[in-house]
Amino acid sequence: MQFLLRLLALLFAMGLATPAPAQTRSASEAQVAWRLLDYVAVDYAGAVANGQVTNAAEYGEMVEFGGQIRTRLDALPSHPAKASLLRDAVALQAAIRDKRAPGVVGDQAKALAAAVLTAYPSPLAPSFPPDLARGATLYAEHCSVCHGVTGRADGPGAGGLDPPPIAFADVERARQRSVFGLYQVIDQGLDGTAMASFAHLPAEDRWALAFYVGRFAFTDAEAAEGQRLWESDPAIRAAYPDLAAVTLATPADLATRFGETKARAVTAYLRRHPEAASRPQGSTLTLARTRLAESETAYRRGDRKAATDLALSAYLDGFEPVEPALGARDGALLRRVETAMTDLRASIGKGAPAEEVADRIARLNALLDTAERALAPQEADNLASFLGAFTILLREGLEALLIVVAMIAFLRKAERPEVLRYVHGGWVAALVAGGATWAAATFFISISGASRELTEGFGSLLAAVVLVSVGIWMHGKSHADAWQTYIRDKLSKALSKRSAWFLFLLAFVVVYREVFETILFYAAIWSQGGHVGMLTGALTAVVILAVVAWALLAYSKRLPIGRFFSLSSILMAVLSVVLVGKGVAALQEAGWIDIHPVSWVPRIEILGLYPTLEGLAVQLGTATVLVIGFARASGPRGGGAVSR
Repeated sequence: MQFLLRLLALLFAMGLATPAPAQTRSASEAQVAWRLLDYVAVDYAGAVANGQVTNAAEYGEMVEFGGQIRTRLDALPSHPAKASLLRDAVALQAAIRDKRAPGVVGDQAKALAAAVLTAYPSPLAPSFPPDLARGATLYAEHCSVCHGVTGRADGPGAGGLDPPPIAFADVERARQRSVFGLYQVIDQGLDGTAMASFAHLPAEDRWALAFYVGRFAFTDAEAAEGQRLWESDPAIRAAYPDLAAVTLATPADLATRFGETKARAVTAYLRRHPEAASRPQGSTLTLARTRLAESETAYRRGDRKAATDLALSAYLDGFEPVEPALGARDGALLRRVETAMTDLRASIGKGAPAEEVADRIARLNALLDTAERALAPQEADNLASFLGAFTILLREGLEALLIVVAMIAFLRKAERPEVLRYVHGGWVAALVAGGATWAAATFFISISGASRELTEGFGSLLAAVVLVSVGIWMHGKSHADAWQTYIRDKLSKALSKRSAWFLFLLAFVVVYREVFETILFYAAIWSQGGHVGMLTGALTAVVILAVVAWALLAYSKRLPIGRFFSLSSILMAVLSVVLVGKGVAALQEAGWIDIHPVSWVPRIEILGLYPTLEGLAVQLGTATVLVIGFARASGPRGGGAVSR
């Protein structure tokens, strides 16, 4: 046991260097694909009508864009949705080739563009409302020479350009164009035209330009009416819960909900006053974005410690509070954000180039935008609540159940029923403590992200250390020639009152750790509605866990005691490796242990497998201790009476 503790301490303290992970692949291909899809959705109607080509040059451009979209998507990094994106791109190519109706092609392009953003997120909105006065200045300096002072494409530099510059004041075109689409063109330029990329400008300047040019097609009178509608109609305000909703919406989309007149008026107002739909200041995701921006600033000025602390705060104070709610709605997105947060802290820790850190923060902001949309208020249906409550309780409960059942079965085999009450008392006390934790978190205090991670981390490590010791001891008993004598003559001494309280503590720790995690998720599910589904899901999971417990106990009764000890020791060994991996990961998320990612290792949470050098080292060390301990326990003296 002392050897294990020393090994764990050594591994925790190790500051091992590791080869730098490959830098995150740029999202430019996805952004270019999205921009091309946006152009197809908007411009295809000018090329085809009634199955006939009405503008040969424009149609040729649509065909070319269709091929580029497929090529760009094919070049994207691997993702579960990539195959589906490619199939949809092929279908879009076919629709363009067959000269399908503009409405059909437009809908296909919009749907594919949305799917690209979901799979390969890009920042959908500025972190703060843009400065339109700055946008006006930039437009006068860089854009008006071609696009004209009023956005009518009549500037002195427009003559002779082929194709001609876009007329931002074109009402019909503006109906189909989002601020996000304008931002993408400003960011990347437009191949085959005189429109150059303005990626050299800061992101806030590019957003300011996008909002400024997006207002040309809408009048001041419409903006005044839009302000009145915004202030008087809750349904319109609900359509724009944040800046991302403003940047992504087109007037045409809004017109399908509120009518053309209201859509134009509200668009005119919000593009002049984006601050009206800015994120609420109380949002923890807003805090996460603020901390990430501060972390990047600190890193660029060379203060790595401050950058690390701010990045950690972005996770613990900004993202961790919404983890349970996001996990209940989109577990895959939750894992992507967690991985991105880990990668950012690792890049800062190894002193990566400032641009790599900036890229990681930009990707995190995009993922936070996606998370914010996933967390938008909505009434959860009973089926979703059922599935969330069922899977969470079954997943969290099974791990604790296996350990508690093994202890109960062991005591029954040893014919020590009087010690059973300590085990039962341990898991019952854990449930009571879990209820108290829920009440405290609901009515009195807020459980911080750091507290949650530390509770999970130290609870997992404590349980793992105990299971290593118990597993090795049980393995020795499975190979003992004189196990019957040991049980009869020695067990009464081995299971003293002190040992009984030890079993109480073990049962409490392993159950409370799972209860603590479960109640946080259940509180999030309950807040979303679907209460009947949630309660039904929880009850179903409890029934299944009870059946599993009964089956395991019944099966253990029929096992010869040597076989029982052998299987139990294997179970304890596996669970100890799983728990030590989860414990290290939790302490890394709390900032207590350094992070060195290992890119070739998959993340398999159910096995406690996380792609970091520290987690893998501790799991390997634990497995090594188990192998050595099992080998020694199997020797000539391993099966004798345990020295306790």
